[in-house]
Amino acid sequence: MAKNNKSGPRKPGKLSVYLYIPNIIGYTRVFMNCYAFAICFSNKWLFCALYFISFVCDGVDGWCARKFNQVSTFGAVLDMVTDRISTACLLVILSQVYRPGMVFLSLLALDIASHWLQMYSTFLLGKVSHKDVKDSTNWLFKAYYGNRMFMAYCCVACEVLYITLFLLAKNDAEKLMDVLKASITEGSPISVLVGLSLFGWAIKQLVNVIQMKTAADVCVLHDINKKVRP
Repeated sequence: MAKNNKSGPRKPGKLSVYLYIPNIIGYTRVFMNCYAFAICFSNKWLFCALYFISFVCDGVDGWCARKFNQVSTFGAVLDMVTDRISTACLLVILSQVYRPGMVFLSLLALDIASHWLQMYSTFLLGKVSHKDVKDSTNWLFKAYYGNRMFMAYCCVACEVLYITLFLLAKNDAEKLMDVLKASITEGSPISVLVGLSLFGWAIKQLVNVIQMKTAADVCVLHDINKKVRP
């Protein structure tokens, strides 16, 4: 009598995970950004268009991952690394065309530090996602990660502000405060765009500070708990 072999769900191969639709979108974002930064000074408008399309694809790949049941750890890491590197490159460029450039380098350091600490604290707590902050006591931190529309607004505002500042720069030694004041007070659509972007940008930077402090506390408490264990 033949045995009835029952097998569980088929285990996907490594190549199939690499070729998930959201991951292919991620690779496309990488190549798009590489080309965009290569021509950023020779064709500002094309650079901004490609950069913003890549940024929009950040939301598209997440939707595809959920839609086609292709959520993967590799995809999440690829997504975050692409976001951080693209924003970092743009901040470095802005630090070269505006004075004081240290403003943008400080924002770069804050962005990397807060996200690195958040990812590491997520690992220490055994959570699946760095966006899981339900146990946080800070209402703004919970509102940011708990409301997709609010988080999307802050992220879009931040990137739009950086792109707009890059387009407004006329030479390699612009004074940041002068450009901001002029763009806000001129009473044009740019004024509205910069004003709305500044508000969302400010919230995102505040969230980054809260995130960095909260994640650092988790790391410190982890060390303390290790020392008191028998």
